[in-house]
Amino acid sequence: MNPITAFLVFVFLAAAAGVGFFVNPYLGVALFAVAVVIGSSVKMANVWQKFVILRMGKLQSVKGAGLFAIIPVLDAVVAVIDERIQTTGFNAEQALTKDTVPVNVDAIIFWHVHDAQKAALAITNYREAIDRVAQTSLREMIGSSMLAALLSDRKDADEQLKVEIGQKTAAWGISVSSVEIRDVAIPVALQDAMSRQAQAEREKQARVILGSAEAAIAGKFVEAANIYAGHPEALQLRAMNIIYETTKERGATILMPSSMVDSMNPYGNTLALAIASSETILKPNGALKVPQLPRPAVSSVVAAPAAQEGVA
Repeated sequence: MNPITAFLVFVFLAAAAGVGFFVNPYLGVALFAVAVVIGSSVKMANVWQKFVILRMGKLQSVKGAGLFAIIPVLDAVVAVIDERIQTTGFNAEQALTKDTVPVNVDAIIFWHVHDAQKAALAITNYREAIDRVAQTSLREMIGSSMLAALLSDRKDADEQLKVEIGQKTAAWGISVSSVEIRDVAIPVALQDAMSRQAQAEREKQARVILGSAEAAIAGKFVEAANIYAGHPEALQLRAMNIIYETTKERGATILMPSSMVDSMNPYGNTLALAIASSETILKPNGALKVPQLPRPAVSSVVAAPAAQEGVA
């Protein structure tokens, strides 16, 4: 009983008691009967409610927000429909995907009644029916989807569920606003396998990137070698720079082979070969005569003391 009806009933009951006790008992009974009629006939619906009224078993009307009256005994309110948006959670346990992987899926549906007459007369319990339809549609969607698509394309799965459930509930006067998949749980063993697969994919991508970098570096080395081949001075400067960079640290000691030192001074070797070739003379018999190089001054200094001892 709504507050207005309760207030009217209280007023008439108080009047009936007062009139019946002080004025006329029959008039008090009449006021009491009016209070009973008011209590059973005056109804009030909130703005989100719809009252479905039957008169002698037939649909009489659907009343909306405000006060209205029905005929006692003849009329009956068979359903009070809430037209606000409502939520229903549903799930599917151990449902097999298209690639035969068992998953547990939790979802939630947002819906509302747009036709109170159908919701009250076309189905016995529309709330329970929505839950059953949602579970069935979820299992059908899982069975027709691959696991990878179910994990990565949730928006598409949500839209598919919304369309399928909405088509089934439209005949009951119910509209589906949206469906959202909250969680997709897969077996632990499969989670480990997928983790290893993802790690292998990342390692593969890293190796591909490293190979591309090595190829680029090798190309730069070939380009540098071509430049050094045409410009020996650049190679010599680069070698000297490497030695300088190596010896910058205090206390560093470097052992260098003589061949490396000679390669850093190619002009000395070239000059020696040029002098030797210019002094080479052919003998009369066609043999080469190699000029004798002068002895070092140290040898003459050593021989002088020996001559002085012979004279003595």
